Amino acid sequence: MARHPKWARRFLSEADFDAITQAIKTAESGTSAEIRVHLERRVPRRLLRRRHDVLARAQHVFRRLGMHRTAERHGVLIYVAVEERRLAVVGDEGIHGRVGDGHWNEVRDLIVETLRENGPPRRALERAIEVLGRALAEHYPRRPDDRNELRDEVSLS
Repeated sequence: MARHPKWARRFLSEADFDAITQAIKTAESGTSAEIRVHLERRVPRRLLRRRHDVLARAQHVFRRLGMHRTAERHGVLIYVAVEERRLAVVGDEGIHGRVGDGHWNEVRDLIVETLRENGPPRRALERAIEVLGRALAEHYPRRPDDRNELRDEVSLS
């Protein structure tokens, strides 16, 4: 029996889910910061009337996942509404204050560019995680006493 719902398996295979988890672990091995990837089938309909519905939804999911509770406020979320082909990258206030909106937009654009080149979603997400990992390591290098504050697996709702 499959671990993930059918809509998610149409986007990523079970092997892809494992590879993305491993990419997060690798990226986090050089930083004390936290990276999460969250997939949702669609942005909830009640949000579609708002101008920045995907960003607002990503911020809501960020809080729901407890990403704002990291010690240094340095979590980053890649949010994808799979069937609507929408995404957002959100960073907590600690890292956002250091890299700003431009960096999140660059990561988002990297994902979009990879997908437009007919790159598989797995590769697009892995590339984004690599870029995030480098930036996070620059601002929040790993310390000997660091611990993994958030789960590394792709979350779904």
